[in-house]
Amino acid sequence: MRTFRTRTTAAAATAFLAALSLTACQNGGSDAGAASGTPAVTASTAPVGAATQADAKATPEAGTAGTGDTTGSGAPRPRHTSLNDDGTGTSTGTGTGTGTGTGDKAKPAAKDKAAAPASFVTCTSANTRVTVTRPTRPINHLLITAQNTGSRTCLAYAAPLLRFDDEQAAPGFVEGSRPQAVVTLAPGEAAYASVILSGERAPEEANGRVTKRLSVLFAARDASGSVGAPATVKLPAGTYKTDDVAVTYWQSSLDDALSF
Repeated sequence: MRTFRTRTTAAAATAFLAALSLTACQNGGSDAGAASGTPAVTASTAPVGAATQADAKATPEAGTAGTGDTTGSGAPRPRHTSLNDDGTGTSTGTGTGTGTGTGDKAKPAAKDKAAAPASFVTCTSANTRVTVTRPTRPINHLLITAQNTGSRTCLAYAAPLLRFDDEQAAPGFVEGSRPQAVVTLAPGEAAYASVILSGERAPEEANGRVTKRLSVLFAARDASGSVGAPATVKLPAGTYKTDDVAVTYWQSSLDDALSF
């Protein structure tokens, strides 16, 4: 059985427990109509007006609707068409003809259907199910399991805050067990922590006794104390502990929790 000399004081653990332009310009003998469409989307423009009769009968191009008229006689001469305030274009020149254009309005860009990252919440007794068992190995240990039973991902900060029976003093932490990152639990996943029931001292020297129940609280993100109500569970019969009892930080795997 491995022993652990480095851990926080019980007093520190107890305090932890308390406390986001449209542009129209048509070059060469044509009119351009203003387009209406969804903001921030550039619409396509169909050339209309200043056309021969043969052109007037042609199928208009797909694009934004517009109108234009020409009057006069002789060979047509190209001109640049200006936009009016009402969205129509007018030009004059030789030749006769009318032209119209119809088309679909510009459609907004498709929305990104990728799901937004789910927001995280702190693990508490309200969104987890806490159980305590006595593993076969290593001996003199308890295993705490906290399974996320909620619909949102929760974060298990630091270590579980424990209280045996009605004791006021909380067990210290095994500092060597601190993980590199906060344990993140998606719905259905579990976090683990092991409780080392006694230390190097003999039971009689460290006030050894049998305990019957254990209250487990979750740490706040800012380490100011606990959050939520305690989850109180009945301990396996004959659970024996001393004042040297210590608990590991939350681990993402069962094997990691039982390696201390």
